[in-house]
Amino acid sequence: MTEKVIIGMSGGVDSAVAAKLLVADGYNVEAIYMKNWEEDDFDQQEICTSKEDMHYAQNVCDELQIPFHAVNFASEYWDNVFEAFINSYNKGHTPNPDILCNKEIKFKVFLDYAKKFKADKIATGHYASVSYQDKKFFLSKSKDTNKDQTYFLYTLNQDQLSQTLFPLQDLKKNQVRDIAKKNNFRCYDRKDSTGICFIGERNFNKFISKYVENKKGGIYDSNNNHIGNHEGMSYLTIGQRSGLGIGGKKNSKELPWYVYKKDITKNQVYVCQGSDNDLLFHKKIIFNQLNLISHNVEFLLSNEIEARIRHRGELKKCIVKKYKKNDFCIEFNDRMWAPAIGQSVVFYHKDICLGGGVIIDF
Repeated sequence: MTEKVIIGMSGGVDSAVAAKLLVADGYNVEAIYMKNWEEDDFDQQEICTSKEDMHYAQNVCDELQIPFHAVNFASEYWDNVFEAFINSYNKGHTPNPDILCNKEIKFKVFLDYAKKFKADKIATGHYASVSYQDKKFFLSKSKDTNKDQTYFLYTLNQDQLSQTLFPLQDLKKNQVRDIAKKNNFRCYDRKDSTGICFIGERNFNKFISKYVENKKGGIYDSNNNHIGNHEGMSYLTIGQRSGLGIGGKKNSKELPWYVYKKDITKNQVYVCQGSDNDLLFHKKIIFNQLNLISHNVEFLLSNEIEARIRHRGELKKCIVKKYKKNDFCIEFNDRMWAPAIGQSVVFYHKDICLGGGVIIDF
């Protein structure tokens, strides 16, 4: 019997080509467009709306002659992703809602919804690879390492991977666009989405100001000299250069300023000059909320592995040690640039994504 696959369609070229590949491989394919955000008057002024995305997704399904469905997960997204994002921002942290969206929506709510269609598996247009060996599923980097998205998928578990296909795992982005063009998909040259999933192309500060509690405060240099003011700590993250509004200062070097510390209790931000300033680097990071996909904690603690703290961030060799209770400490061979509380740290062994956790200190 032909396996039934429900693919999540975004209106972009990646999910379009993923759907095409599934059809070509003989799967019984149906598509679902997920609306995860309710637009308001502010959103209507923006570049790309959900209606436009859905139109592109519908076009692909028409070309492939597969059923198209649309579902609204905005309520689930608000409750399980957006509120957690806002709570974290109000604490001055730097969360990644795209990671939480994958965990709570795409591989939970969407996966459960697909079962209503009696689907055997779901599929997405992520650049990642899933394989099965020795009675375990492994999440690995995609062939296109520049586009690899395993960083955003580290919270997945064995059950979720067992029900997931990543059709793009052996393709590079230019190949994906070529396939889309040859199949007359209108999205073949559509610009890749950037930024946070629900913010998209919107101005971040303008959008986030509607939801977070911002309070003006001081900006200080490493000698505790007051050199400027910020509009709200939520607008700033560790390693940030732009938007500080302090420019050149008397008796200071002609180098750009970077945020290296945030004092939440005093509502103060501290900055240093130069991207290679020692204050921006750390060899130890403390994290919790550990999720491991295919290996156990003993493997993590007894092997030299690699880790990154940003999507496309540099992979650095490290060891992980137990810290206290459910916390762990990472010791890097080389210093890691600008870690921030709330960011995710994701671990790799060769091409395998082991899992990761959330930074709580450094």
